[in-house]
Amino acid sequence: MNKSIHVKELGSKDFGTTWEYQEKLFKEILDIKIKNRRENAGLETPNYFLYVEHPHVYTLGKSGDVSNLLLSEEQLKEKEATFYKINRGGDITYHGPGQIVGYPILDLDNFFTDIHKYLRFLEEMVILTLADYGIVSTRSEGETGVWLDVGTPFARKICAMGVRASRWVTMHGFALNVNADLGYFDNIIPCGIKGKAVTSLNVELGKEKIDIEEVKEKLLKHFKTLFEAELIMSQTKI
Repeated sequence: MNKSIHVKELGSKDFGTTWEYQEKLFKEILDIKIKNRRENAGLETPNYFLYVEHPHVYTLGKSGDVSNLLLSEEQLKEKEATFYKINRGGDITYHGPGQIVGYPILDLDNFFTDIHKYLRFLEEMVILTLADYGIVSTRSEGETGVWLDVGTPFARKICAMGVRASRWVTMHGFALNVNADLGYFDNIIPCGIKGKAVTSLNVELGKEKIDIEEVKEKLLKHFKTLFEAELIMSQTKI
């Protein structure tokens, strides 16, 4: 089992280009697994973790309802936002500047073959990171992601999640609001859940801006511990 994970910092990159890159890495791992099964090749499969910040974009999961996007094509253009229907689980969400988006592309055969455990570990990574800032967060039963004040009228989501997996290879991932413009969430019914608010780390801490690189480091620290992984850092241009 290969528990080394290549962490690639992509910087600011449009969603479509990043999605294509994810698919390329995803296929690379799948091809090795198929070769191993057919030819007993015994090749190691690589693992990746992509960090990226997207320009304004709305993405809709394969089982999502497009009516949860409350903007027309013309209104999307006015807001300089794009829209993609994609192959992850979950409904609609927003990505944009001030948000940490993480895409782990892992062969879970290298770790554990349990997609529910995988999602819980991603949630736990965020919960532990928020705790580093003195924020108590939790899961919401029946809903993925990380929430604050669950079970109260003030429940609000701070991190969205949606993944795809095939032959235990994962793609897509999580989006944590750090310095996000929450006004963009007003244009959707987030994750298809009516009546639930969305928040950002800077809002919760009462600060104009949080050091986003510091938050990334904390996320990786907890990710490394949870997955018992070795992280290999690199800058990548795509």
